[in-house]
Parts: sequence; structure tokens; C-alpha cells
Amino acid sequence: MPVPDQIPVVKPTPAVWLAVFCAFMLAFVPAPATAVTVSGLYSVEVPVAGSGPRELAKGYSDGLARVFVRISGTREVLALDGVQALLEDAESLLLSYQVLRGANGNSRLSMAFGAVGVNRALASVDAPVWGANRPLTLAWVAVEDRGVRQLVTGNGSGQADQGESGIWSAAFARAARERGLPVTLPPEEFSGNRELLSDIWGQFTGRVRNASEGVEHDVLALVRVSRSGGQWRAGWVFEGASLNGSEESVSAASREALAEALVNRWAELYADRYAVAAGEVGDLPRVDIVLRGVTSVADYGNASKVLEGLTPVVSVGASRVKGEQLTLRVAFSGELDQLKEYIALDSRFVPVEGEPQNARPARAQAPDASSKPAQAEVAPGQQEGAPEVEAGTDSSGQPEFTYQPSPVDEEEAEQAFESLYQLLYYRWQPVPVIGNDGGQ
Repeated sequence: MPVPDQIPVVKPTPAVWLAVFCAFMLAFVPAPATAVTVSGLYSVEVPVAGSGPRELAKGYSDGLARVFVRISGTREVLALDGVQALLEDAESLLLSYQVLRGANGNSRLSMAFGAVGVNRALASVDAPVWGANRPLTLAWVAVEDRGVRQLVTGNGSGQADQGESGIWSAAFARAARERGLPVTLPPEEFSGNRELLSDIWGQFTGRVRNASEGVEHDVLALVRVSRSGGQWRAGWVFEGASLNGSEESVSAASREALAEALVNRWAELYADRYAVAAGEVGDLPRVDIVLRGVTSVADYGNASKVLEGLTPVVSVGASRVKGEQLTLRVAFSGELDQLKEYIALDSRFVPVEGEPQNARPARAQAPDASSKPAQAEVAPGQQEGAPEVEAGTDSSGQPEFTYQPSPVDEEEAEQAFESLYQLLYYRWQPVPVIGNDGGQ
């Protein structure tokens, strides 16, 4: 019986593949571009009144609502018919949870929802689904307050700098983290450049574009922020990602509210551009595996055979060849982390830089693919009096989500932005090795 939305397994003849490989081996390889994979979009922490069934149920619902907004790209998703019923059954989409108790007695609920389950749930109410590969916005923000104009920057360590600029930087970081939107600020070295500041305020892109050449980004945003009375206003223009280049603006009563309003609007604009319509989600998740070091038809055949033999894999097909790089479109069952665990058990697939390696470590035995991806896996709660975990981090103190540039060309970046799941990068090692450390 055929599986719904199954990708047909393509089995070209050796002669055809040899011709394809030869053609692409001679092709020009474009310079790397930036495609950012956001990890942790389906993880969230919310405050809870306690650890009883009623309090936990409310926490599950609150957490899933925030994840729905991140993944759909719009807060309007919460008003759709059928969403309330999904939120009331949020526990069915949980992969794990943990109750964290701080020294002050407050409790927080840390949760991880299944990506496949959440995507299907959104599709079931005809909501858009925005994938994990998202454009990185380099925001040049000029703030004018009481006649003083300054540039908002980040320092070399990635933390917010001190003073007024640091307040704005932290506000933008919190808002971007909540919406799963990768945003970066220019280096601190530009803070004293008055000509550049003037161009940002006038929204002239030429000099700003030149200054941005050494900073990774997909989109430039020139933002001017001003205050009139008790109201803040931010106006901006975009350059890149085929977005509207005309000015838009938002207003709010505080810095934090303005940063939130601005990032919310940006997320909606990106989601309008890149989110997948509900009808395209399908019952069977698919992921692109970028495999490097594929130099022959035999390599292609062996790599495909290995993947086809993995329990979660339903089908494998080649979607692109470029030089020694082969992109395979893999349809699978279960959750993506489960597929990555299986791949990690075969040392011929060596993870390479560019693919965030945040999957759970491979086990001595193959993971159980028969378990339902939506089944909750209950983690033990922290003991009373344990150090409070900072909001926006998991129980280990790590950021709730991270993003990492992927070394792809412009065409691949555009394809990645329209994919639901992160690209997986591996180097093909034809001969299995023992004690592989994942190095290149």
C-alpha cells in the first residue's frame, strides 16, 4: 500500500549519473552565502503556579501557543478556528518537559515539542508553517533621543554593550529570541562613525551596504528610532530577500514594546515570503541531506542505500548535484532528531561545519522508531532550592534556541528558506571508521 506523499525513489542508470556528475564537476561553484538554521524553535519556557496536573496543563497550552506563533510567523494564528482545541491537547505534542524551581520559589516549565507534530497541527487548521532556515537580518539601528543620535551595536563577545545602546540591544535580542528571528547588530567599531549614522537616519543604503560586507547577513535593515512625548517610533527599509524596499513603521510606549512590535512585524513579513502553505506540509516530513565528498556513481549508490536502510526512512531521491556535493531529499517517519540519531550510528556520515549538531548523542543501540513522535517523555523536575534557570535558556543554562550560518550558495540559500526542516550536512566517508569524532 503506498505511503501518502511518498517521494518516488529515483534509480537512474550509471551512465546517466556519470554524465550528470561530469557536468557539475566542471560547473562554477558560487561563493558561499548565508543561510541560517534556527535550533530550538520548538522549545519554550513559561512560568507556572505549581507542578500539579492543572498547572502543568495550563503551562503546556501557554508554551504551545508561543511555539505556534514562532512557527506560523504570525500572532493571528491563535485566533484561527480549531487552534483552541489544539492548545487544550498540547500534552500530546510534547517530547519532554521539566519543572524548574528557583531559589525564590517561582517555578518555570521547560518544554520541547515535536517539530513534525507541531507542523502537522498547524496545517490541520490551515495555518502557514515557517521552517527552521530563516534569513539573517543585519539591523543598523539609529536612535535619536533628546537631540542625541547614536548607533545600536553589539560587542565582539555577542553580548549587549553598556549604556543606552545596550538597553536597545537587549530589547531587540529578547524580542528576536521570542519570535525565532535571527537578528544581528553591527560591530561596536562603527559606533563613532557619524557619516554612517547620518546615512542610516536618511535611509541611504550605499555606504551602509559597503560597511556590511564583512558582516554575515541575508537582509539589511536600516532603522531610525525617535521619541516624541511618551511615544517611540521606528521606521525602517529593507534591502535583500526580495522584500518591499519602501519604508514601514511601528510605534509603542516603551523601548521594549517598540522592539517587540518591530520584530513581530519583521517576522510576519518574512513568514509571508517564506512560510509553506498548509496544503504543502503533507503527512510525510521531508528533509534535505547535503552530502559532500561524493565523487562517483558508486558513492551516490552506497550513500543512498545506507539511508534507505534506516528504519525511519521511507524514501530517498537525489534533488541536486554540484561538484562533489550531492543533495538528497529524504522522506521519513517520526521526528527529525530520531532520523539524525540513526544517521549518527553510521560512521560513513561525518557531520560537517554548518549543520548545528544539537541532536541527542547516538546510543549504543538503535533508537526505537516504533514509539509515537507525539508521546510525552517526562524528565525529572529540578529539586526545590536549585539555582533558578534564566528565562530563555534550557535546564543546562544554554540558550533556548541558537542559529548558525550554513555554507551554501545563493541558490541553495533561497531553497533552504522555503524548506520546513534544517539542512543536514555530512561528508561521505566511503570506508567506515572506528572512533569517529565527527571531525572533517
